[in-house]
Amino acid sequence: MSRKGNGAAGGATRASRPMGTGVAVGITVALLVLANLVNGRWAPSFGVLTAVVVSVLLLGVLFRAGGTWADAGLDAATLKRGACWAMVLIGLVGVGYTVAALLPFTRGLFADERYGGLSGGQVALRVLVTVPVGTVLLEEIAFRGVLYGLVRRVRGVMWATAVSSVLFGLWHVLPSLGLAADKPALTPLFGRSALGAAAAVVAAVLFTGAAGVLFCELRRRSGSLLAPMGLHWAVNAFGYLVGFLLR
Repeated sequence: MSRKGNGAAGGATRASRPMGTGVAVGITVALLVLANLVNGRWAPSFGVLTAVVVSVLLLGVLFRAGGTWADAGLDAATLKRGACWAMVLIGLVGVGYTVAALLPFTRGLFADERYGGLSGGQVALRVLVTVPVGTVLLEEIAFRGVLYGLVRRVRGVMWATAVSSVLFGLWHVLPSLGLAADKPALTPLFGRSALGAAAAVVAAVLFTGAAGVLFCELRRRSGSLLAPMGLHWAVNAFGYLVGFLLR
């Protein structure tokens, strides 16, 4: 009886032991690869649902590895500060996009074949639902929340920023295929050849990786995931809105 009791206690202890950080990071990356394929190839119309489901799963991985809401950048004590950062950043992006839209030599940057034929209702759906839920929610929870939080707990801010940003850049390989053809402003730079398309993908990965560093720094300075969420939403959503208004 004693041996059986000790075995049961040992099993309970093993069951409650936190998941290792390496295992948690591996599961997180696997879930993101799957989500990227679902959104980019297999079922893009379910992008919002995929984002919500994967976000919940990723937070579950973080908590199973011993993480907290603070590790995810969603601690209640920092939400107000993060919201203030987000509002300021949204305002700055709005001003910047307005100026760029009014200047002839930057106006063409907003042209994009991917949403040139969208209706007003479709643009509103992207601005209010697809971008904040399908894009920002998943990417910020994944890269500046779970991955950043997991790595920072064991290796510190520098490693967390590096891992998060490199993976964020690679996350954009699939979405950037055909980028040179979709963005008229980029076609003269990259051309329409296979080599030009590959160069555009590399440029997109490097650019989004650098953006990931900025988002991580906003997360660090504000202490909240809301700051990079606000900037991320503004850059994407206002891009749709201004591109629609200028077409």
